Amino acid sequence: MLYRPLGRTGIQVSPYALGTLMFATTMGNAPEESARIIHKALDAGINFIDTADAYQDSEEIVGKALRGRRDDVVLATKFGRPVDADPNHRGTSRRWIVTAVENSLRRLQTDHIDLYQVHRPDPDTDLEETLSALTDLVRSGKVRAIGGSQTPASDLVGIQWIAERRGLIGFHTEQPVYSILNRGIEREILPVARRFGLGVLVWGPLGQGLLTGRAPGELRRRGMARHLSDERRIDVVAKLGPLAAEAGLPMTHLAMAFAISHPGVTSALLGARTMQHLDDLLAGLDVAVPDDVLDRIDELVPPGTDVGTLDQAYYPPGLTNPALRRRPLGERAAA
Repeated sequence: MLYRPLGRTGIQVSPYALGTLMFATTMGNAPEESARIIHKALDAGINFIDTADAYQDSEEIVGKALRGRRDDVVLATKFGRPVDADPNHRGTSRRWIVTAVENSLRRLQTDHIDLYQVHRPDPDTDLEETLSALTDLVRSGKVRAIGGSQTPASDLVGIQWIAERRGLIGFHTEQPVYSILNRGIEREILPVARRFGLGVLVWGPLGQGLLTGRAPGELRRRGMARHLSDERRIDVVAKLGPLAAEAGLPMTHLAMAFAISHPGVTSALLGARTMQHLDDLLAGLDVAVPDDVLDRIDELVPPGTDVGTLDQAYYPPGLTNPALRRRPLGERAAA
């Protein structure tokens, strides 16, 4: 395994990281099987594990599985998404952060978190309040590094500006979506991350299941259309199949290797629900996508663009709430 620097943290991580959303018992996995998957990933050289307090009981499962191996792992978790019906048990206020981190430490059975991430931007909380609370966690030793997930480029710049001028700690990492189908981060997020020395851990490299090598008809039968807003994503997947075959690669190997081929990407999350899934992905660890294949991918999905709309993506409130982009009717006329 060739390890990579996680931004400027001094931490070295594997190019593939293990995501744990699928380990929640509600997803159908037994905790013992999830533990075996974690151990096999670690034995293969993967040293980066990412979880979240919103992933039901995944933190507990990870914590138990890491007994005796905690020091070998760069352990990341996230906070901010709702964990129950209480309106204060979510978001990025200091009040919730100091509670959420203690809950995660307890569930993970550890005295520190290597990377603590804001799961989604919180437009209702001032960035300075959030950074101040996270800075205190780093200085207390409970957290080693901090970062965000699906943070707009403007907020990444603002966070660094606030940190510099207020004597706070800025983000060390960002976790955006990235795959052959979703390359939008190449336009602004990756350049901004590079400008500020952020490590980038990408999620969704398999296109939420669309880049697994299944035929379009099978994807529809399996319900994968829930991740589609239009047919353009299925059309591109249908064209990628022959390209992967010509390159002599399974689609999963092509998709994962594509994600880590960008110099701005540190690691890509692989989400293995079963040992078979993990074995398939581990078999592609040594795959490097040649330039001619990357050129063909660029033709299908131009750099910096997304195919269709990802339903799991974060959208700023102004894009989802019409009231935030419309003046009151009486103020709309010029005269």
